[in-house]
This record gives sequence, structure tokens and C-alpha cells, in this order.
Amino acid sequence: MNIQKTIEDNHEAKIVVEVEAEKMEQYKRRAARKIAEHAKIPGFRPGKAPYHMVVLNYGEQAVVEQAIDMFVDDEYANILKEAGVEPGAAGTLESIDSLDPVKLTFRVPLAPEVDLGDYHALRMPYEWSAPSQEEVDKALADLRQAYATTENVEREAQEGDYLLVDVQSETPELNREGFATMIRAEDRDTEWPYSGFAKELVGMKAGDVRTIKHTFPEDWDVEELKGKEVEMQVTVKTVRAVTLPELDDEFAKTVGAGETLDELKEVIKKDVEARSKADYDDKYFVELIEKIKEGATFKYHQQTLDHEGEHVLEDLSNRLAQQGMDLDTYFKIRNTTREKFIEEEVKPVAKKRLERSLILDEIVRREKLVVSNEALDAEFNQTLSALVMQGLDMRKIRGGKKGQQEFAQAVAMESANRVLTRQALDLLKSIAVGEYKPPEEREVSAEAKVEETESAVPMNEAPGVSEGSSEAEAKS
Repeated sequence: MNIQKTIEDNHEAKIVVEVEAEKMEQYKRRAARKIAEHAKIPGFRPGKAPYHMVVLNYGEQAVVEQAIDMFVDDEYANILKEAGVEPGAAGTLESIDSLDPVKLTFRVPLAPEVDLGDYHALRMPYEWSAPSQEEVDKALADLRQAYATTENVEREAQEGDYLLVDVQSETPELNREGFATMIRAEDRDTEWPYSGFAKELVGMKAGDVRTIKHTFPEDWDVEELKGKEVEMQVTVKTVRAVTLPELDDEFAKTVGAGETLDELKEVIKKDVEARSKADYDDKYFVELIEKIKEGATFKYHQQTLDHEGEHVLEDLSNRLAQQGMDLDTYFKIRNTTREKFIEEEVKPVAKKRLERSLILDEIVRREKLVVSNEALDAEFNQTLSALVMQGLDMRKIRGGKKGQQEFAQAVAMESANRVLTRQALDLLKSIAVGEYKPPEEREVSAEAKVEETESAVPMNEAPGVSEGSSEAEAKS
């Protein structure tokens, strides 16, 4: 085969293949036999008609078309290999340029590429600090609130009460029926629809109606509400007074987080710290990757971006399904069309996700990161346990044993990806804070740690140490 390759600006390879007459003749003979197997040619059993009779009955064109189809099926992978092309998606046979000799033109989207630039020069301090005692006390108060008892009261609403309200507005995003809210002393950013909303209900009784006006800031996270002044009609359905449980050892036992109040407080403190650190890490790594993107160069085909967009839309569809809503209903609520939503909201998210993924994949490749069996097992078991707690029953997975195996393989793949992502992010952090070690040094450190552990522990205790090491590695 004579192969000519051209890489075009849209990150696509144009491959022109000229097939030798001898090779094409072989495929034409095979094609004629295949046609003959399903043909009814007078005087011949299926598959036994000679080449010239097949041509006589079905025409040269039919044989050549079948031959080209068979050639593409058999030789496409070899064509890509000879051309030195790594595809990013399925290619297409764009045209048959000639039949004598046979000359074909293929279009092949190339695999995405990323040049990270000098990412080892990246610096960004990691400045997380443990939450204050005030935040821990706030979490304890929230937990106490969760175990509180309530009762309907006829009086006016006051601080500490729960209210059930209906909210009506010309803005669809603000319409709620039977919405529960609590009048808290402190403002919270997580309060719907804005911080301080519940305080405006103080003094209302069941059956009261109040009109509330509010102007949302220009940087609000809901696009339809940015900089918009809205008017809401709020109807109070019920007012419920709250009785909080005593903060004592019995409360700790009820919660199930220890036998004493001190143990409960310690559990809450660790949980608050873990969530605080996770929130900080989320923001830190988003900013870190954005800094890498500033010096990086990406090359990917539009088809790759479109494919990522399909995943974004699928994820949204799954989340909406959990709320009993489909995409079409969502688009109506948002007063938009599928096409407009994809263009304005899906594509930017898809681009960000794709480029983040390309950066992390390239870090994994360059830094020679691998998943240890211990880390994979720990992540797999944790993921499976979480799914079981959410109601997964392996026995009910479709396809019997084969279906269960396929499901387990999918969970294992997802677990491996998560472990590698964490390793890549940890490595980027080590670069950013000036603690980077190249792959060979990391390998030496890991080997030294294993040797130190083995020499320090009697052989009969080694399995227990190995288990502990695996757990520590998974947590890190």
C-alpha cells in the first residue's frame, strides 16, 4: 500500500491509501465468493459460482464495492499503524477517489495531546488550617438540631422555629411548595434562596401571607437570578417550635458516635476537619490546575469535545432522574432549548472537564504513577461498601454471574481511576509547595520503607503490618 498522511489544523489526519492492483484483485476474488454464498446463480450451488459468473450476474461494481468493504475491515488497523496515527475516535472513509488503481481517503480524529509546559516551575502555597472551635460547636449544634423534637404552635414565628412555607414567584427557580426552613440566629450561605431569607418570616403565623423583595448580586451562582430584583409571595403553612435534646452522654449514645459526650465531640471535630480540608482541597486543586492550563497547550478534535459533552449531559440526566425529573422538563423550567443549553452550559463544562482530564492523564504518564494492589483493593472495597449502603444488591444485578463480574470490573476501573487521580493531584501539590521528588527517588523511598518495615517486625507479624500499611496508603 502507498500511504500519504496529512495532519490538519482541526487535529484530524487525512490518510490517502492507494492499493496495489494485486492486493485488490485478491480482495475482489474474496468478495465474489462472499456474494456467491448468498446469491442464486442458475446452474451453481450457493458459493460455487466462478468469479466471472458472479460479475456477469451482479456486475463489476458490486464486486468492487464488496471488495473495498472487506479491505477496509481487514486493513484499517494496519493503515493507521503504518501511517503512525493514534486515533481519538472512529475514523471515516471519506471518499473512493479512483477504482483503477483503488485509491481511498480516510478522515481520522487524532487522540488528544497536551503539552504541560514547565509545570515543575509551578509554585502555590498550601495553607489549610484546622477549623476553629466555633465551627466545631456549630456542627454540634446542627447535630443537636437534627435530633430535636418539634410541635405545631399557634403563636407568631420566632428565632429557632421551623416553618413550612409555599413560595410563589414569576421566576420559576424560586417556586416551592411545602418548603421547610428554620429561623436561625446566624446567617448561612447555604440557606435557600438566599442567606437571611428565614429571618424575614419572623412574626408570621400559620396562614399569614407576606410579599418579600430581594435583589440578587451580579455574581450569583444561578444564571437566571444574577443581578435580578425578584418579588416572592410567601405563605406560612405551619409554625413548629423546637425542643433540643440535652447535651450529655445519653445524647452521644443516641447518635451512635461514642459512649460519652467527649467522644461525640471528638468525632464531630474530626468530621469538621475532614470536610474543611476536603473543601479547601477542592478549591486548591481547581486553582492549581488552572495555573497549569495557563502554560499548557491542548490539541483535540471537536468530536472528542462533543463526546465529553455527551457525558456531561448524561450525568445531569441521571441527577435529575433521582429527583423525578427528565431533561425536557428541566429545559422548560429553565426556559431554554436543548441546543441552547448545550451550547451555553454543557460545552464550557465539557471543555473544562476534558482539559482537566488530559492534564491529569499526562501527569500520570510523565511521572510514571501506578496503582498498587493494596490501594486498589482499599478503594474498591470502600466504593462497594458505599454502594451497598445506598441499597445495591449484587444478587439483583442483571445478567447473573456474568453481569456481576462486569459490574465488579467497572467498579474496579473507576476505583483505579480515582486512586490515580488522587496520586496525580498529590504530586502536583508536592511540586507547588517545593517538595517534589522524581519517579526514581519515589521508588527508592518506597522500597526503603518496605525494607524498614520488614526488618522491624518479626516474620510472624508481617501480615498484620502489611494490612495496616495498605490501610494507611489508601487513606493517604
